[in-house]
Amino acid sequence: MSTGPDAESRPSGAAGARRGHSPVLVTLLATWFGCGLSPKAPGTVGSLGAIPLAAALSALAGPDLSPVVLTAAAVLLFLIGIPVSARYADAIGREDPGAVVIDEVVGILLTLAVAPLDPWAYAIGFLAFRAADIAKPFPVSLADRRVGGGLGIMLDDVVAAGYSALALWAFVRYGLPIIHS
Repeated sequence: MSTGPDAESRPSGAAGARRGHSPVLVTLLATWFGCGLSPKAPGTVGSLGAIPLAAALSALAGPDLSPVVLTAAAVLLFLIGIPVSARYADAIGREDPGAVVIDEVVGILLTLAVAPLDPWAYAIGFLAFRAADIAKPFPVSLADRRVGGGLGIMLDDVVAAGYSALALWAFVRYGLPIIHS
């Protein structure tokens, strides 16, 4: 509990969130431990911040279970991300704040679920996801424009991950001999 001369005057809980304050855990998760607070390209920084998690989970799971573990982690973070991103957005008074990058984390995990634990595959997956997330081809653009709240913040990146995962899978399967050596 806060103490000090102004502790009584500071809003707490939901009232504090509505006045521009976001609880620490909400901020940490929404911004992926501060990655989204980057002054330049927070989505890109957030996507990069997801790669160590993907690599660690993939290494721990092994090649056979890696797709399942990365997908399960993405689903879990998606479900956590809906209320977290909504609460953070409400706290700062913006509909889809750039600082919220938990959606990029989910997108990267889903994209990399189709690839082996390989630096080239991860780099290509990162680039493919960022391209799909930035370009927002249909239906990514539809999800981005039509679905609001925390679900809307999260959903467009999941749809973008569908494109990037498909591209990465095809590239790994048919066009990236360096991964197969």
